[in-house]
Amino acid sequence: MAIDPGLRRLALNTLLAAFPGHAAPDWAGELLAEGLAGHTLFGANVGEPEQVARLTAQLRSARPDALIAIDEEGGDVTRLGHRTGSPYPGNAALGAADDPELTRRIYAAIGADLAAVGINLNLAPTVDVNSVAENPIIGTRSFGAGPALVARHTGAAVAGLQANGVAACAKHFPGHGATVTDSHLELPTVDVPLAVLRERDLPPFAAAVEAGTRAVMSAHIRVPELTGDGPATFSRAALAGLLRGELGFRGAIVTDALEMRGAAATAGSIPRAAVTALAAGADLLCIGAVVDRALVEAIAAEIAAATGDGRLGLARLEDAVARTAELAAWSATPRPAGPADGDLGVEAARRGMIVEGDPAELRSPLVVQFVAGHSIAEGRVPWGLGPHLDGIEQIEVPADGTTPEALAAAAGDRPIVLVGRRLHSSPAARTLIGKLAAERPVGVVEMGWPSPWRPERVRVYVVTHGASLANGRAAAEALHLHHAA
Repeated sequence: MAIDPGLRRLALNTLLAAFPGHAAPDWAGELLAEGLAGHTLFGANVGEPEQVARLTAQLRSARPDALIAIDEEGGDVTRLGHRTGSPYPGNAALGAADDPELTRRIYAAIGADLAAVGINLNLAPTVDVNSVAENPIIGTRSFGAGPALVARHTGAAVAGLQANGVAACAKHFPGHGATVTDSHLELPTVDVPLAVLRERDLPPFAAAVEAGTRAVMSAHIRVPELTGDGPATFSRAALAGLLRGELGFRGAIVTDALEMRGAAATAGSIPRAAVTALAAGADLLCIGAVVDRALVEAIAAEIAAATGDGRLGLARLEDAVARTAELAAWSATPRPAGPADGDLGVEAARRGMIVEGDPAELRSPLVVQFVAGHSIAEGRVPWGLGPHLDGIEQIEVPADGTTPEALAAAAGDRPIVLVGRRLHSSPAARTLIGKLAAERPVGVVEMGWPSPWRPERVRVYVVTHGASLANGRAAAEALHLHHAA
């Protein structure tokens, strides 16, 4: 059945698509000209800054007010820096430094970088309160474990980004920080009373609204007392009731990627997820990273059909389009305020780092980096001390299957510095560190979310609160393994 052209255009105006490669395929521009709200860029779209600027100009030639979005959180989640790591520390280090003005400056620098290449919607900051240390998807993306701390840095981050004409999108509403599963892979449940949600998870979102954030992203998490059996993205009580009604948010509600299993599997398909999210109160739908024209057309057709069969009111669709248009108009001309201080990221990383012990006891060490996995949000991004080591050998090993004898043989008479992420969660790494520290001078660099665990007998313990390029340099400097020019 042919889709009504007017309904198709309305439906397209609620969608953020995506495409592979450093240049947009023809269909990506054609759909923008036909009403598509915009596209999200991922690491596969990003090369040199000049290339990104050409790409965004290409997209704008089809639609001047196109929304061009990206996940540029700094720290462990970076798209502009996906080949090297971010030059800025992430939220956990900024929260550890606890200087909101520093946070504002870092986010202003991120905003300037995005504006300079034509990106106008940053799917950041992450404002979840990381109240569960073993959270597999938030961790160092969070400013911290306390709502007041996270709230004051949220306001600073929003102000910094938007000073450059780049729209902020506070995420993941109503709070992903207490989850122990990843919504990319399944639907997490946070089974707490609304009173706990209001006290623990909502203050940062209230701070984002007060700071004037142009967008808020919904989470694919289930809070039974609020959302029933489905995720917040599909919950009118969460989006229209709590976010719009109670917190007074008037900007655009953006969904997390609908391809994630927390959404698509719950609804039965991505097109059905799109309809359910719009009906709940979402305005701008992130489809995900794996998108082609056929999928966009299928979603648009499903939205149009839903306005005729009672699943989606036409007025609700028109309201979503109006809010998305308002966001597009505000962010149509990102305006970088000027280049940031080139040392700002490293300065911030230094201030967000903890160093216990005397690095002088670890002169000319062997650096051993433990192999670590990555979340889907992070992707494969280089991390560690390697790029910053001046004449210092580094090897990379898995914690499982590596013996202290093998590392001792590799080190010879040298001390050993062990570098990892979430070392406390690896029994093999903890055992290995303990055995080595009993025999020789050992240092440990923790680049993930910290824990109360402290390795015994190590001479130096460094907590970076993140694994960005800036965090790695700060740690290397602290251990006297890198000498600034």
